[in-house]
Amino acid sequence: MTTTPLTQRKCTPCEGGTLPLPLSAAHVLLKDLRDWELVDGKRLRKQITCKSFLDAVQLIQRIAPIAQAEDHHPDLHLTGYRKLTIELSTHAIGGLSENDFILAAKIDQLLT
Repeated sequence: MTTTPLTQRKCTPCEGGTLPLPLSAAHVLLKDLRDWELVDGKRLRKQITCKSFLDAVQLIQRIAPIAQAEDHHPDLHLTGYRKLTIELSTHAIGGLSENDFILAAKIDQLLT
């Protein structure tokens, strides 16, 4: 892995033959993120409570172009009218890739 900050990296395509990140590597990259958790060793999750329903929808709208630019798309769940859960996983490989951490870091940057 590189020492370039996650926010300065670009997601790269993962093909079906690519192996998921080892759990040890995922734990190292997780240290560079704010308030994300590993779920089942296969997904990253962040939960955000927004001020209102409209704030939550606007946050989704701010995440969308970043995800599209990276060609890496999170699962976004809006519940309880203002609770947004963001989940990242690289579906093509059935687990985590560096792309998940790159997008998570860029979402964190958006939130600061």
